[in-house]
Formats: sequence, structure tokens, C-alpha cells
Amino acid sequence: MSSSVSSGELTTADGVPLKVSLRRAVRRSRLKALLLVAPLLLFLVIAFVMPIFDMLSRSVANTEIATHLSRTVAALEDWDPRSDELPEEPVYEALANDLAEGHENRAIGRLSSRLNYEKSGMRSAVMRSGMASRTMDPPYKEGLLEAHDAWGDLETWRLIKRESSPYTLSYYLAAIDKQYSPEGEIVDVADDRRIYQGLFWRTFWMSSVITLLTLVLGFPIAYLLANLPLRKSNLLMILVLLPFWTSLLVRTTTWIAILQSQGVLNDIMVVLGVIADDARWQMIHNKLGTIIAMTHILLPFMILPLYSVMKTIPPSYMHAARSLGGKPFLSFRRVYFPLTIPGIAAGAILVFILSIGYYITPALVGGQSGRFITNYIAYHMQTSLNWGLAAAIASILLFVVVVFYLVFNRLVGVDKVKLG
Repeated sequence: MSSSVSSGELTTADGVPLKVSLRRAVRRSRLKALLLVAPLLLFLVIAFVMPIFDMLSRSVANTEIATHLSRTVAALEDWDPRSDELPEEPVYEALANDLAEGHENRAIGRLSSRLNYEKSGMRSAVMRSGMASRTMDPPYKEGLLEAHDAWGDLETWRLIKRESSPYTLSYYLAAIDKQYSPEGEIVDVADDRRIYQGLFWRTFWMSSVITLLTLVLGFPIAYLLANLPLRKSNLLMILVLLPFWTSLLVRTTTWIAILQSQGVLNDIMVVLGVIADDARWQMIHNKLGTIIAMTHILLPFMILPLYSVMKTIPPSYMHAARSLGGKPFLSFRRVYFPLTIPGIAAGAILVFILSIGYYITPALVGGQSGRFITNYIAYHMQTSLNWGLAAAIASILLFVVVVFYLVFNRLVGVDKVKLG
């Protein structure tokens, strides 16, 4: 680098002003850094951002009716859903043409499934009317009413009118046990059909219990790891990490063998005389089985953050507290325990968020009473194929996790969390 003072401005050897050259160098370094992290950013966008965006879009997407009943939707524009009269003949003609076209291009199945989500029996109505509409002659109203009596029900037409928009809140309403009434008002579903509110509460309650149990069990283990001699602590650490080397499915099925009525634990208690042979405990396929198995599986996620924080606490702190007259428990509560709060916070947020998203363990050991909301997300994705409802439930779960994170950050502070 050289300087030119003829004009009073510093320049490089090739005559470029020094400020310009520095800005170019900074831009080049930033570009290199961006190129280095670009593969990671691309991976996050493809594997994380895009699936979340697709899930959120599916939870409100409602293209089946607007696409496959386009003529009917257009013909219904002038029909008042609050009316007590059925639509006129042009609407039925449009419906017959839409159903005939849908049957021809084999898209009628998606339409029937979408309507059946909102009103039971619409699948058979659409499929039967689709076959009949291929050879149907005017008057179409009489033909469709003869094909299926659902077309003579005002609720059917109000449903089509309401769901003709390309976007809907029906999936979110169903995810919280709500629905639209025939008049278009939001009401509760029947008592015998309320599922999801109880599942959400059960998931959050059991996840909180599991988090608390892992803290109670993991705190003394982490304390031993941090204060034992190195040789013994290394052995104990291997035992803590050993579950990570075993398949999750194997660990879960092992608990089935241990907890079932004819399992190892019940056999031991019968031999010891704790319980009678005909009074064995039912510890599997219920909430208890889920809590026990998940506490065991998630325990390392509480121990490791606690250990990483406890290892940094100098033993001299407790010695100083004792030398100043503090009793052991008082010294622990006033000096040692507050210093472990970052580890407790990290372990709690890890275990809780992992718990509410667990699927395999509740499905295998939870039975009907110990399953989580995630099991029903999988059910709608794989069995009922109601992807819109599955996406709505998953979106609500994502929203709750975000709210929990914000509240946690407000009360504790994410910057105080230590994972290592």
C-alpha cells in the first residue's frame, strides 16, 4: 500500500482510494462468508422452512370445491344461504355438469372426501350422483334429487356456498372441536365427538409431568457426575449416554416387556408378596406407561445440560458458604442451586418440547388413554388422509411451542440457557 498526498486523499498502489478499497475488501469477505454458509442455509430452507410453509398453507387451503364445482359455485353467487328455498334449476344443471366432468377425469374422489369432512354422508352422495349425472337429462333438479336426497337438504347447499372460497378455517375449527352450524355460526361439536381439546391438554399435562420427573431424577445424577472423581464420573457418563446407542424402538418395546401384566416388574412384586397374583398392576397401555417410558428416554436430555453447568461451579463456593456458618441444605439452596438455574432451564425446555412432539413411544405403550396429539396427526396423515386437519393440528402445536418459547424467554431469558 502507498499513499498519495497530491490531492490530500490516501490511495492504494494502483491509485484506488483507500476507503473504496476497504469497502471492496469487506464486501469480498462477506461474500465468501455467505458462500460458506450457503449450503447450510439452503438445507434449512428446504428441510425446515418449506415444510412449515407447506403445512401452514395446507391448514387453510380449500381448493377442492372451488376447482371441481366451479360451475356450481358461480351459479350459487345469487343464492342466499339464509333462504329457506332450494336453489333453482340452473344451479342443479351446473352441479350435474361438474359432477359428470369430475367423474370423467376421476377428480370426484377428492371432492367427495372434502365434503364428507364437513358433513357425513356426502361421499356417497357425490359418488352416486356423479355416476348418474353422466346420462342425466333435464330437469336436472329432479334427477339429482332422485339420485340422492342430500341435494334436497338446505344444509348441503349452505355447505357448498360457505366452502366455495379457496381458503377456509374449517380445519382449525375441527382441530379445537368446533364447527360451522348450518347457519354459518361457529359452535361446539357434539359431546361424543370432542377429541382434540382433551388431547391437547393431555399432551401438555403429561409433557409437564415428564419434564418434572426428569428434573427430579436427573439433578442428583448430574450432581454426582460433576463432583465424583474423574474415573467414576466417566463410568457414570457412559451409563447416561448408553441409551443413545440403542434404538428408540428397542427401548420402548423393552418397557412393554417390563411393565405388562405378565411382565418382569409384576412378576418380581408377586414373588416378593407385594401384590397378589390375581391383582397384578396395569402399568402399560395407559398414561402411566407413557410417563415411565418417556421419562427414561428423555432423562439424558435433562442430565447433560445440568452436568455442563454444574461442572463449571467451583467447589470453593460451597466450602466458603460452610465456613461462613451455613448449614449444608441452606448453603445448597442459597449458593449452589441458583447457579444451576441455566442448566435447569435448558433441560426443561429441551425435554418439554421433545415430549409434546413424541410419537413412537405413546403409540406403543400409551394405549387409548396415554396417546398424544401427535399420534392423531399421524393418523390423519396416513389413515384418514385428511391432510388439512393434520396440518391444522400441527400448526396449533407449533404456535403453542412458539408461545411457550416466548414466555420462557420473558421469564428466564434464552441468553441464560446453557447447553454446554
